[in-house]
Amino acid sequence: MNIIIINGPNLNLLGQREPDIYGHTPFDDYLENLRARYPLIEIDYFQSNIEGELIDKLQQVGFSADGIILNAGGYTHTSVALRDCISSIASPVVEVHISNIHQREPFRHQSLLSAVCRGVIAGFGLDGYRLAVEAR
Repeated sequence: MNIIIINGPNLNLLGQREPDIYGHTPFDDYLENLRARYPLIEIDYFQSNIEGELIDKLQQVGFSADGIILNAGGYTHTSVALRDCISSIASPVVEVHISNIHQREPFRHQSLLSAVCRGVIAGFGLDGYRLAVEAR
């Protein structure tokens, strides 16, 4: 089984960025633990701050991956292009958010992606990625 985690803008700063919201753990450290927990699952990882690169990656893996875990960051609330891309690929996508977007600023309450994803996990910190792997 092959799952890819795709993280969007500013998630390369996990562990440093707003730790009261996003925690103190760098994503690479979390990813190492996640891979150790699921040794029979190949977990690939990609991060970009650039919307077009996220779309390119989704198109590249979207017909071969057994599952995609997507945290599109701020693009969740703005990107019709990402929504169209998710609609166009065959691999199931689970939308993940570290924080509970419904407890935050009103502009974060609306996701343009949720309706075209298999499911949404929000508000469980980095553990949301583990929950998404379990949901495969």
